[in-house]
Amino acid sequence: MNASDAKATDTNSTPRPAERHILVVLPHPDDETLAFGGVIALHTAQGTPVTYLCGTLGEAGRNMGRPAFATRETLPEIREAELREACRILGIGDLRLMGLRDKTLEFENQEELAARIAEVVAETRPSLLFTYYPGHGVHPDHEAMSAAAVRAVAALPPEERPVIACVAFGKEEDLRALGEPHEFYDVSPVLDTVMAAVRAHRSQTAASLLRTERQMAEDPAFREKTERERRRRGLWIYTLD
Repeated sequence: MNASDAKATDTNSTPRPAERHILVVLPHPDDETLAFGGVIALHTAQGTPVTYLCGTLGEAGRNMGRPAFATRETLPEIREAELREACRILGIGDLRLMGLRDKTLEFENQEELAARIAEVVAETRPSLLFTYYPGHGVHPDHEAMSAAAVRAVAALPPEERPVIACVAFGKEEDLRALGEPHEFYDVSPVLDTVMAAVRAHRSQTAASLLRTERQMAEDPAFREKTERERRRRGLWIYTLD
């Protein structure tokens, strides 16, 4: 797959047509990179416009950099700057900050949250929406944001709904219940771009990247597994009733 070819292969080997617009709906800075970075980079290389609706600035995060360079007071500003740089690297041309409080999205009024997302859906008219798979996001903020995104799309007439493509996390048995991902993307052509975006979120990723690189150097099997996982991204299509 060339970097300019963002077509996924589904379980039936049917290519997805070029997208009109992609809307990414996630709660935190770095979610866009860690969950969808490779897929986004493939699409933007093809010229697809991407809007990222980011719920919070991740200001309640525990990581302050390694060595620490952030404080609780400076972390929001730092994370916003990191997010803007990661978006630049990935080719995301439209970043929208919702200004919600980190680690509190489960307590937000879901109808109001869905309504805010629906406004952006109506404006951008995406053909594809990225979020976490409801019930398989692990983090309460992930679950709340994805549920609101699904609610916003479900309120549309069927012919106006974007496809909802999701990343899912969880225990192996939980993911087994979902079945195999419906689509797989080979992100090898844009892997350097993705890793640059990961490094842009350095307050959150520097320590984990260092640990991973050390283990990769010491353990060939772990290195092979990590490189394989970095090159491929599976997405599940969420089907509305």
